[in-house]
Parts: sequence; structure tokens; C-alpha cells
Amino acid sequence: MSTTIRKAVISSFGDVSNINIISAELPPPSLHEVQVSIIYAGFSGTDINMRLGVYPMQKAAPFTPGYCFVGRVRSNGPSSTKYKAGDAVMALTMYDSHAESINVPEKHLIPVTAGIDLKQAAVLIVDWNTAYGMVIRAAKVSKGQRVFVHGLSGAVGYAIAALCRSRGAIVYGTASERNHNILKDLGVTPFVYSDKMWIADMQAVGGVHAVFDPLGFESWDESYSILSSTEESILVGYGRNLATLTGQKIGSGYPSMLKLMARGLKCWTKKSTKFYYISRDDDTFELDLRVLMDMVKDDVIRVSIKHVWELEEIKKAHDSWGKGLGIGSTLISVASE
Repeated sequence: MSTTIRKAVISSFGDVSNINIISAELPPPSLHEVQVSIIYAGFSGTDINMRLGVYPMQKAAPFTPGYCFVGRVRSNGPSSTKYKAGDAVMALTMYDSHAESINVPEKHLIPVTAGIDLKQAAVLIVDWNTAYGMVIRAAKVSKGQRVFVHGLSGAVGYAIAALCRSRGAIVYGTASERNHNILKDLGVTPFVYSDKMWIADMQAVGGVHAVFDPLGFESWDESYSILSSTEESILVGYGRNLATLTGQKIGSGYPSMLKLMARGLKCWTKKSTKFYYISRDDDTFELDLRVLMDMVKDDVIRVSIKHVWELEEIKKAHDSWGKGLGIGSTLISVASE
């Protein structure tokens, strides 16, 4: 028997008027699926880009956004036996998490470590997992290195900075001036992106060992220019959010991505480049997520949550993205814990 649920739907690409909460029927889970009642869902620039219709290879409208969730098992499909009703689970879904319930293939569910706050668990799935892969696997940040992080106030940017600091790195980066005092208190040196003073200042200290840049376009050219040319250094690109933040017309991101990767082919320089993304099918996805949950449980890292919106406030969440005081991740609260 199907279940009536509330969910967000983007009816067509464009402004926030095109996203609404509707009632819909969710069928029972199929053979290898599990039906989960969602408690918290992630919210990020990906959801903004999907609403605008510029996320790479995304679905055509209408669709329900929501890249990840934490929730509790409601029921199992006929061949799903790994979890029982009430178990706390998480998953990266790409779509459909901004809803009261969801059917997910059992193989994509990951149990939430006992004793972890569910809000913090929800933040780890994409924001911190992406940051962990870039810091540990792509850049291999180590003690004493200089790193530069664009978007320090944001979900992934804050996580990158926190992980780099936990490894003894010296962290610089860009952020809205309204958040500079908060970041300074965390031991980070912030700059305003638009005045470009960060370029000369980083070149004056000899460049940095790693830059993490989600902005894309011409920002990757500028970030490449602050890499150290005398020591091994890397530019890690992982998005193209500059136009979304500035309200500019958004074109294809592929030319800038190809240019970024082409620079990484140069064998005569100590500078390297990488475009980074995570997939739930990666061998390291669940492994890294389990490590992060243990780090939270052991108080090695502290997750920062900027705001939690109710599902019915989805328009406000979209309107407020990238604005206001505060740092860290944003969540959608779908149900009480």
C-alpha cells in the first residue's frame, strides 16, 4: 500500500517560485529497497544549482531535490534484511531527500554510529565527506603546510579548514567580511574575495601548498597563481559556484574544468591540479564516512551547523543561501528525532 507524504518539488528551472511543497503517494519499497522516514536532509549549493537547471547531467524538471539524508527505517522490501524498523541510517541519494519518506536501495544505506547526534551525522554525508577526501586523499595536507580555502564560511569550506587545522596546517581563505571575526577566533586568516588582496599576500609568503576552490571559471586561474612554485603544491577544484553567488549568467563549466585538468598534465612544474567529487559508489565513500563519525564521537572534530530550516520553509532556505551571519552547513528538518 502506498503512503501519502509531503515533499518539495521543483516544477521548472528558475527562481524560488518554482519550488513548492506538495502531497504525493510513495509506493512500498521494491524487492531490494528500504523505506526510510527522513529526519534531516542536507541543503547546499547543489540544490540551488539544480533549481537553476545548471547542475551537471541533472534530471529534467519536475523533480524532488535533496542530496542526502539521515532517518529511520520504516519498512523493508521483500529481499531487504540488513536493517530493522527504527534503525538510524544515512545515504547519499542526489535526489528525493527533501521529502518525509524515501525508498532507497538497501546497498546505499549506511548505519549511523551509535551515540552520534543525527544533525551532525547528516552534515557528514556530503559536506564533510567531500572535505575529507580533498584534504586527506587529494591534497594530503600535513603539518606546517600553508593552505588556502575559498568559501571558508560555507559547508565544505568550513569542513576543509577544520580538517586542515586538525592536521597542523596554516589556514588562509576567503569569506564574507561579516564572518571574519568568527573565523579569526577559529585560528584562520580570512580575506575578502573581491578585492584580490589575497593573491599578492599569498604570493608574498612564497605561495601555498594547497588551494581548495569551489568557484570555478576565472577563480581557478587566480588560485593557480598562488600555488608554491618551489615546493609540491596542488589546486583542488570541486564546483563552479562563482556565477551563482554573484548572480551572473551561468554558462557551461566544462571549458574551465578541461583547462584545470590540462594544467595538471604539466610535468615541468611542481604545481598540480585536480577536479574532485564524491560518489556513493566510491570504495572510500563509506570508509571515510565511518572515520568521520568516529572523529565526531571522539571530539576530534566539531561540526558547525549554520541553520536548520523546516521542510515547509524550503523557499526561505533557497532565498537565504549564501547570506547572513554564521559558518558551516545548512540542513532541512523534516521530522522530529
